[in-house]
Amino acid sequence: MMIKIAITDDHPLVLKGIASMLEGTPNIQVVAAYENASQTLESIEKDSLDILLLDINLPDINGIDLSKRLLKKYPELKIIALTNFEDLSYVKRMLKNGVHGYLLKNTDKLELIKAMKTVLSGELFLPEDIRARLLSQAPKKLTDNGLKPNLTRREHEVLVAISEELTTQEISEKLFISPKTVETHRMNIMSKLGAKNSVGIIKIAIEKQLL
Repeated sequence: MMIKIAITDDHPLVLKGIASMLEGTPNIQVVAAYENASQTLESIEKDSLDILLLDINLPDINGIDLSKRLLKKYPELKIIALTNFEDLSYVKRMLKNGVHGYLLKNTDKLELIKAMKTVLSGELFLPEDIRARLLSQAPKKLTDNGLKPNLTRREHEVLVAISEELTTQEISEKLFISPKTVETHRMNIMSKLGAKNSVGIIKIAIEKQLL
């Protein structure tokens, strides 16, 4: 199946560079390049995309607000932020809006393709360094504001393992519990967070400062 992607960025060199990087990649087709949010909103429906690579710093509407508008109208669209902003506040705001991945512009072709395959499989993609920095904030952020879901110690351990992209079997081996117990904890976490899947678990956990 051909994966149709587009890029929104106000720098022509970036647009050409990414298109050139992906040229000739099997099953991936760059179908459009948008220079601002307005072009994106005008053309995205007719271009029938699978994935949008979205910059945050745009001249008309910033990528944070644009992602929210796009995903409200096109919930099946997969959006990966592609930006120079490394600050975790941007990562959290984009994830809160529902984007499916976050990449820095110094990424290479292999990581970009891995990110696209990951989000198409329904999972969240974050580079290892950003994921590690989010996790390292956990001890500082776990203050009870009355809104934080009450996870048990074991549920929090499973939550952290899910954020590390471990499979059910890998979590089972790491925590010395059965795969069935892992799935029970996962279902309990989803229920307490109001999430529908693993991507939702991570997004809500970050929003609630559990990670």
